[in-house]
Amino acid sequence: MKLLIIGGTGKTGRQLIKQGLEQGHELTVLVRKSGKVKVNHPKLRILQGDVLKPETMTAAFKDQNAVLSALGHKRFIIRTTILSRGTANIIEAMENSRVNRLVCITSLGINDSRFRLGLYYTLFTIPFILFFYFQDKAKQEKMIMNSDLEWTIVRPGQLFNGKKRRKYKLGPKEGHYIFTKFISRADVAHFMLQEVQDRKYLNKAVGITY
Repeated sequence: MKLLIIGGTGKTGRQLIKQGLEQGHELTVLVRKSGKVKVNHPKLRILQGDVLKPETMTAAFKDQNAVLSALGHKRFIIRTTILSRGTANIIEAMENSRVNRLVCITSLGINDSRFRLGLYYTLFTIPFILFFYFQDKAKQEKMIMNSDLEWTIVRPGQLFNGKKRRKYKLGPKEGHYIFTKFISRADVAHFMLQEVQDRKYLNKAVGITY
């Protein structure tokens, strides 16, 4: 497939690039700074653009079969709208380019998965550290759900840099109210690439943990 990856310089995005190339896909990666992608491959194209500046990213969506978004940032404590504004621009660009399939990573603990990231996150991390970030993620999800795209929202548990096991739990009720469930970025990428083709969770938000 011809896949556009957004957020390819992040840790999950790097796994999407690595595994996408291993699977033989033709990848376009949209990045703000092209030098941050340290991979050279005949099926990899790097385009410089900013999701907050729609005019810089239009070309990236041309002739794509699907978009994989691992969009994120590190501005957690201050009020932010980067995810929701960026996603609004992604949706508009997809509609204008007639690209219908979107697989986007968010997180457990958002909207109807609230409290499912465990007590530590529910009572401390989200309200005191990630409040604005998760608030923006919630808006991001609702924008995707209200769009006319063929979307899948992927809600991982706590991410870590483990190996790809290819064995994980999936479902709308995944996660735990008391204990924090974990998942490797490699397995999240594995599922996203699988789902973009299988479409098992079309127009659904699905949790993923071990």
